Amino acid sequence: MTTDESMMRLALAEARLALAEGEAPIGAVLAKGGRVVCAARNTRETRKTALGHAEINAISAGCALLGGWRLDGCTLYVTLEPCPMCAGAILSARVERVVFGAYDEKAGCLGSLIDLSKVGFPHTPRLRGGVLAAESAALLGEFFSALREKEAAP
Repeated sequence: MTTDESMMRLALAEARLALAEGEAPIGAVLAKGGRVVCAARNTRETRKTALGHAEINAISAGCALLGGWRLDGCTLYVTLEPCPMCAGAILSARVERVVFGAYDEKAGCLGSLIDLSKVGFPHTPRLRGGVLAAESAALLGEFFSALREKEAAP
Protein backbone atom coordinates (compact mmCIF):
# COMPACT_ATOMS: atom_id res chain seq x y z
CA MET A 1 0.00 0.00 0.00
CA THR A 2 1.32 3.45 -0.90
CA THR A 3 1.60 6.36 1.51
CA ASP A 4 -1.25 8.09 -0.33
CA GLU A 5 -3.49 5.07 0.17
CA SER A 6 -2.61 4.63 3.84
CA MET A 7 -3.21 8.33 4.56
CA MET A 8 -6.49 8.18 2.62
CA ARG A 9 -7.55 5.22 4.78
CA LEU A 10 -7.07 7.47 7.82
CA ALA A 11 -9.18 10.14 6.11
CA LEU A 12 -11.84 7.50 5.42
CA ALA A 13 -11.83 6.58 9.12
CA GLU A 14 -12.56 10.23 9.91
CA ALA A 15 -15.34 10.19 7.30
CA ARG A 16 -16.89 7.17 9.03
CA LEU A 17 -16.81 9.05 12.35
CA ALA A 18 -18.57 11.98 10.66
CA LEU A 19 -21.22 9.59 9.31
CA ALA A 20 -21.78 8.17 12.81
CA GLU A 21 -22.31 11.74 14.05
CA GLY A 22 -24.91 12.48 11.36
CA GLU A 23 -22.52 14.56 9.27
CA ALA A 24 -21.75 14.23 5.59
CA PRO A 25 -19.00 11.59 5.62
CA ILE A 26 -15.99 13.59 4.56
CA GLY A 27 -12.67 13.19 6.32
CA ALA A 28 -9.28 14.82 5.98
CA VAL A 29 -5.73 14.22 7.13
CA LEU A 30 -2.93 16.77 7.02
CA ALA A 31 0.54 15.25 6.79
CA LYS A 32 4.07 16.60 6.63
CA GLY A 33 7.13 14.51 5.87
CA GLY A 34 5.01 11.37 5.75
CA ARG A 35 3.73 11.90 9.30
CA VAL A 36 0.20 12.83 10.34
CA VAL A 37 -0.08 16.38 11.68
CA CYS A 38 -3.82 16.14 12.35
CA ALA A 39 -7.04 14.53 11.21
CA ALA A 40 -10.46 16.14 10.88
CA ARG A 41 -13.96 15.57 9.60
CA ASN A 42 -17.07 17.50 8.67
CA THR A 43 -18.71 19.28 11.61
CA ARG A 44 -21.25 21.53 9.88
CA GLU A 45 -24.28 20.02 11.59
CA THR A 46 -22.77 19.44 15.03
CA ARG A 47 -21.17 22.89 15.24
CA LYS A 48 -23.91 24.64 13.25
CA THR A 49 -21.49 26.40 10.90
CA ALA A 50 -21.07 26.53 7.15
CA LEU A 51 -17.31 26.56 7.75
CA GLY A 52 -17.28 23.08 9.31
CA HIS A 53 -15.80 21.29 6.29
CA ALA A 54 -13.20 18.60 6.94
CA GLU A 55 -10.56 20.50 4.95
CA ILE A 56 -11.12 23.77 6.83
CA ASN A 57 -10.99 21.93 10.15
CA ALA A 58 -7.74 20.17 9.16
CA ILE A 59 -6.13 23.36 7.86
CA SER A 60 -7.10 25.29 10.99
CA ALA A 61 -5.78 22.59 13.32
CA GLY A 62 -2.64 22.16 11.23
CA CYS A 63 -1.84 25.88 11.34
CA ALA A 64 -2.25 25.88 15.12
CA LEU A 65 -0.11 22.77 15.58
CA LEU A 66 2.63 23.88 13.19
CA GLY A 67 2.64 27.46 14.44
CA GLY A 68 1.84 29.43 11.32
CA TRP A 69 -0.57 29.98 8.48
CA ARG A 70 1.70 28.58 5.78
CA LEU A 71 1.46 24.82 5.37
CA ASP A 72 4.54 24.51 3.19
CA GLY A 73 5.62 20.92 2.73
CA CYS A 74 2.22 19.56 3.79
CA THR A 75 -0.11 17.21 1.96
CA LEU A 76 -3.84 17.35 2.57
CA TYR A 77 -5.69 14.06 2.08
CA VAL A 78 -9.45 14.41 1.75
CA THR A 79 -12.12 11.90 0.80
CA LEU A 80 -13.98 14.26 -1.57
CA GLU A 81 -12.67 16.79 -4.07
CA PRO A 82 -12.64 20.19 -2.33
CA CYS A 83 -15.39 22.76 -2.86
CA PRO A 84 -14.63 26.41 -3.75
CA MET A 85 -14.28 27.48 -0.10
CA CYS A 86 -11.91 24.64 0.73
CA ALA A 87 -9.92 25.01 -2.48
CA GLY A 88 -9.46 28.68 -1.64
CA ALA A 89 -8.26 27.82 1.86
CA ILE A 90 -5.84 25.26 0.41
CA LEU A 91 -4.40 27.88 -1.93
CA SER A 92 -4.22 30.51 0.82
CA ALA A 93 -2.51 28.15 3.26
CA ARG A 94 -0.03 27.14 0.55
CA VAL A 95 -0.63 23.43 0.99
CA GLU A 96 2.00 21.75 -1.18
CA ARG A 97 -0.06 18.79 -2.33
CA VAL A 98 -3.69 17.68 -2.28
CA VAL A 99 -4.76 14.06 -2.62
CA PHE A 100 -8.48 13.40 -2.78
CA GLY A 101 -10.77 10.42 -3.17
CA ALA A 102 -14.03 10.90 -5.04
CA TYR A 103 -14.44 13.57 -7.68
CA ASP A 104 -17.31 16.01 -7.09
CA GLU A 105 -18.93 16.84 -10.42
CA LYS A 106 -21.35 19.32 -8.80
CA ALA A 107 -19.01 21.40 -6.65
CA GLY A 108 -15.44 20.13 -7.05
CA CYS A 109 -13.02 22.97 -7.59
CA LEU A 110 -9.74 21.15 -8.12
CA GLY A 111 -10.61 19.63 -11.47
CA SER A 112 -14.26 18.69 -11.86
CA LEU A 113 -16.39 21.84 -12.07
CA ILE A 114 -13.37 24.15 -12.24
CA ASP A 115 -9.73 23.92 -11.23
CA LEU A 116 -8.91 26.89 -9.02
CA SER A 117 -5.30 25.77 -8.86
CA LYS A 118 -4.93 26.74 -12.52
CA VAL A 119 -6.36 30.27 -12.58
CA GLY A 120 -3.20 32.17 -11.72
CA PHE A 121 -3.03 32.32 -7.94
CA PRO A 122 0.51 32.74 -6.58
CA HIS A 123 0.53 29.20 -5.14
CA THR A 124 -0.31 26.03 -7.04
CA PRO A 125 -0.54 22.73 -5.14
CA ARG A 126 0.22 19.45 -6.84
CA LEU A 127 -2.97 17.39 -7.20
CA ARG A 128 -3.86 13.72 -7.25
CA GLY A 129 -7.50 12.68 -7.46
CA GLY A 130 -9.24 9.34 -7.39
CA VAL A 131 -7.32 7.68 -4.53
CA LEU A 132 -9.69 5.11 -2.98
CA ALA A 133 -12.47 6.94 -4.82
CA ALA A 134 -14.90 4.00 -4.75
CA GLU A 135 -14.76 3.76 -0.95
CA SER A 136 -15.21 7.50 -0.57
CA ALA A 137 -18.13 7.57 -3.00
CA ALA A 138 -19.78 4.58 -1.30
CA LEU A 139 -19.80 6.37 2.07
CA LEU A 140 -21.31 9.47 0.51
CA GLY A 141 -23.88 7.35 -1.31
CA GLU A 142 -24.86 5.65 1.94
CA PHE A 143 -25.30 9.01 3.65
CA PHE A 144 -27.39 10.62 0.91
CA SER A 145 -29.51 7.49 0.44
CA ALA A 146 -30.37 7.48 4.15
CA LEU A 147 -31.10 11.22 4.00
CA ARG A 148 -33.50 10.76 1.07
CA GLU A 149 -35.28 7.91 2.91
CA LYS A 150 -35.63 10.06 6.02
CA GLU A 151 -37.06 12.97 4.01
CA ALA A 152 -39.51 10.65 2.20
CA ALA A 153 -40.82 9.10 5.44
CA PRO A 154 -44.28 10.30 6.56
